[in-house]
This record gives sequence, structure tokens and C-alpha cells, in this order.
Amino acid sequence: MAKQKEEKTNVMRVLEQKGVSYAAHAYDPEAGLDGVSVAQQLGRDPETVFKTLVARGASGGLYVFDIPVGDSLDLKKAAKAVGEKSVAMIHQKELLPLTGYVHGGCSPVGMKKQYPTVFHETAEIIDTILVSAGKIGFQVELNPAALMELVGGTAADLTV
Repeated sequence: MAKQKEEKTNVMRVLEQKGVSYAAHAYDPEAGLDGVSVAQQLGRDPETVFKTLVARGASGGLYVFDIPVGDSLDLKKAAKAVGEKSVAMIHQKELLPLTGYVHGGCSPVGMKKQYPTVFHETAEIIDTILVSAGKIGFQVELNPAALMELVGGTAADLTV
């Protein structure tokens, strides 16, 4: 019954439940799963499409970092942003059990547990932000301030 465009992900349901307006976008994963390819498919500036990365601090705590898809996370800047001595990316096999999301479909919204979340500082100056809708092939576009408020996010310089 539901067509692909009408498909709702858990992220979309959370946004609706919290009263956060968004626009859903579908893309073809076979045309490229990397974030820059997704941005191109959606006709968006890669600086407004963010990828969600999960890292573990030296203390053992988990942290979520959202940065533009074309950029690389600077682990030293990321550690400083969360008050850790150091952080390291979690192993890909840990992603699903810790967040409920698969690699390529990880979203800062609707994780199994809300971890401290830091967005690249440019999230504060762009009009809209696109993040994964929690499933490969889907993105949600929304107001960055609303997204940051929803996940309790902060902003910092996080990229190389």
C-alpha cells in the first residue's frame, strides 16, 4: 500500500511526535551511498547535508558528532568539544547495538539512548540541515536549531 515516498522511518515518527516540522527526501543508494553523492542526488550543497558519527571517549562514554558530509572529523577537536582526553570512532559492528542504526543510516534523532551530541559550528548559520532519516535511502531536512534543541545538541569546530 505505502509507496516509497510515503514510507515513514522512526526518525520521521519522532519528529512528528515532538512537533518538529521536516521534509522527507528519498535518494537511490545504488547511485552512491557516500554523503557527497547523496547531496548531489538531492541537489543540495554538501555543506548542508550532515553525517552522523559515533565515537567513544577515553572515559568510556559515547558521543555523537554531526558534520558536513564532505568533511572529516578532527578527533582532537571532537575530544575537546566533549571534555574528553581523547575520542576514537566506534567499530562499525558496534553501531547497530548501540544506536539502533546501520552504517549509512545513522541519525542523531531516535537513537536507542540519547548520547551527548555535537554539531559542526556551521549548523548554526545554515537555513536548513539534512540528516539521515534513520534508513538508507532517506534523509530529513529541517531547521538546524530545532534539531539541536530536540537532541540537546551543542555546536563546535569539529573538522580537520
